[in-house]
Amino acid sequence: MAAPRLVLSVAFLAAAAPPPLLRAFYLPGLAPVNFCEDSSKYDCKSSIEVFVNRLDSVESVLPYEYTAFDFCQIAGEKRPSENLGQVLFGERIEPSPYKFTFNNEEKCKLVCTKEYDLKNAEDKQKLDFLKKSMLLNYQHHWIVDNMPVTWCYEVEDNQWFCNPGFPIGCYITKDGHPKDACVISSEFNEHNTFYIFNHVDIKIVYHVVENEAPTARLVAAKLKPKSFKHTNTDNPDCSGPPMDLSNDATDGKVKIAYTYSVTFEENKNIRWASRWDYILESMPHTHIQWFSIMNSLVIVLFLSGMVAMIMLRTLHKDIARYNQMDSTEDAQEEFGWKLVHGDIFRPPRKGMLLSVFLGSGTQILIMTFVTLFFACLGFLSPANRGALMTCAVVLWVLLGTPAGYVAARFYKSFGGEKWKTNVLLTAFLCPGIVFADFFIMNLILWGEGSSAAIPFGTLVAVLALWFCISVPLTFIGAYFGFKKNAIEHPVRTNQIPRQIPEQSFYTKPLPGIIMGGILPFGCIFIQLFFILNSIWSHQMYYMFGFLFLVFIILVITCSEATILLCYFHLCAE
Repeated sequence: MAAPRLVLSVAFLAAAAPPPLLRAFYLPGLAPVNFCEDSSKYDCKSSIEVFVNRLDSVESVLPYEYTAFDFCQIAGEKRPSENLGQVLFGERIEPSPYKFTFNNEEKCKLVCTKEYDLKNAEDKQKLDFLKKSMLLNYQHHWIVDNMPVTWCYEVEDNQWFCNPGFPIGCYITKDGHPKDACVISSEFNEHNTFYIFNHVDIKIVYHVVENEAPTARLVAAKLKPKSFKHTNTDNPDCSGPPMDLSNDATDGKVKIAYTYSVTFEENKNIRWASRWDYILESMPHTHIQWFSIMNSLVIVLFLSGMVAMIMLRTLHKDIARYNQMDSTEDAQEEFGWKLVHGDIFRPPRKGMLLSVFLGSGTQILIMTFVTLFFACLGFLSPANRGALMTCAVVLWVLLGTPAGYVAARFYKSFGGEKWKTNVLLTAFLCPGIVFADFFIMNLILWGEGSSAAIPFGTLVAVLALWFCISVPLTFIGAYFGFKKNAIEHPVRTNQIPRQIPEQSFYTKPLPGIIMGGILPFGCIFIQLFFILNSIWSHQMYYMFGFLFLVFIILVITCSEATILLCYFHLCAE
């Protein structure tokens, strides 16, 4: 299965076509696949395979493997290997019995027939699972030449939306209200009845390769789901009423024949490098992303203005006043933040925890920056399945050294002596909490039989990465951190801590946390909406350029919010 060439995110869009310098450059193992009618004459493939991924639903958090359903399956074929990111995200790609020959059109071809006896407990259970999946609007996800097979339909204002999935079927409620995809046809009208999409019309769009052998590259794969109650299942003709499954039926037999038709169409305008564009263009539009960035920039400008005002006016005045003092008597009359200079660098009560969190935070910050940078260059595009998660996990594992170094350096500056505890907590506290949460959720998913459950072997592999690579690297970083001299403070700390005066409401911890959190959240909430949509609503996220820019803005916002909060706390002594 191939994936698109390197794509540069020039205008913050990972879907942009590559510049001329990169026309002949492909990432290793990600070259395009050429197809032709006769593979014996040219270096090309004549057979087109359809791969099936897990089925998922917006109404349920549990995805299931294709084999969990009683659909047409193929035995004996090896499933493609999956990388760490795909497994962690619950992708389960398998071969399917849907196979075509390039440029060979098929009409209503039978794939398989499934028969259910409603009096048989096992058959009834399979059919009930199918009905429950239709009720929750579970969606197929098919893949052709590493491209999602899309179902394109008109939404509003003559705009088309291309969904990288299509439903198993749909349901008409007891009062005759059509749910989900049942609105596409007036033939779906029986009350309290399920309609299964047992036929698909597939259209493969290709582009003939210029200046080369007479071969073609696939640039789109679209389908339309349909429902037919085939009267003659051995020789179907794809006509007649839809395939209905009554919810009231308790006995008798149900026979479902699965069929497909495939057509081929040449398109000279779509290039292979930009074949994902038609999917991405129908996703949430870029003007929302620009609104997000403008919103973030306004917050940054507001905070920058506040910081500049404090630095230029307040601090400048204070420093000028101290410089003009002639006598020591004047110097005694200190006020505001100057009063606490002897207590600023007093080691915090929870110095151990602070240093550990600083180390883990450094690790996550660098990991996020490098991952987003690579994503902006197109290395981690949606075509390169699982690459984003794999890159993030590998980077986190390899960045144990900076985590150990930062934690050790700050802990030493706080005057801490329990260096062994510090190193162990840096290596195990934050990752341990995440892994424990991950493991408990995985147990629940195992119990539900969901494809999102991580296999035991992958769990062992993740633990091996943590214990065998990340932990030793953390120890190495901590060793160098403790070897360095402690950070020198510009002022001496008083031996006796001064009394903290009665605090106003806004300098107390909870209001400080809320104020310090609202502004950074305001910067990222629109991007957060799209990211959570891509996880829970199964939409593709591809605007890594926007995300990288918002990430930089977020870092600046957090820094400036911290400066402001620190200044207000110092003024309140």
